[in-house]
Amino acid sequence: MKEGIKKPGILYLIPTPLGENPPLEVLPLTVKKIIEDQNHFIIENEKAARRFIKKIAPNKNQDQLIMYPLNKFITPEETESYLDQCKAGISMGLFSDAGCPGIADPGSEIIAKAHRLGIQVKPLVGPSSLILAMMSSGMNGQNFAFNGYLPIEQKKRRQAIIKFEKKAIKDNQAQLFIETPYRSDSLIKELLKVLLSNTLLCVGCDLSLQNEYIKTFTVSQWKNEKADLNKRPCIFIIGGSF
Repeated sequence: MKEGIKKPGILYLIPTPLGENPPLEVLPLTVKKIIEDQNHFIIENEKAARRFIKKIAPNKNQDQLIMYPLNKFITPEETESYLDQCKAGISMGLFSDAGCPGIADPGSEIIAKAHRLGIQVKPLVGPSSLILAMMSSGMNGQNFAFNGYLPIEQKKRRQAIIKFEKKAIKDNQAQLFIETPYRSDSLIKELLKVLLSNTLLCVGCDLSLQNEYIKTFTVSQWKNEKADLNKRPCIFIIGGSF
């Protein structure tokens, strides 16, 4: 580093709990220490971010916090200056409303920009619903793919389900996807109509919370399971067969 030029700050990728459980039940003390030391945060929702910081660092002065919103309402042009503090030598934190930033959540573009600018990116340990579901599924943990959301339109959705099932069976590659909580019940009904009877399906809901639900059955077995997924955040995984 040349004399007079400040070393860039660090962009910390800060995990958050997947629900309302106390943060330190699922997060290491390192996360608490990093949050206590930073005042600049790139966040998804300011109200949720302040509530989380208050829980994990109750003595932190909230008036000193500077928040940079990152969500579907923010344009790429508005985020151009978001890493200026890091460029000036001040470290920042990046977190989403739940889970790990950049994984099925906003943040990847900011992280990519940090790499281009030579800013150190430091991920912190915390819960990811995708990894927790995969760990618990009993499916191939050495070959799996996350596919985001299925199409909303019924015909395209059914085509996607069939495509993922064929991929799971042919390549022994577990296929993960998510859905908005209010559609969870309707999605599992659709899966049970479309998938073959001996295809494996794992459903993980409210992972890491007190009412956590994780089951892997064949489709025919699922038809006898009374699963209440209504308005619950779920991970769905299609596998081959036992």
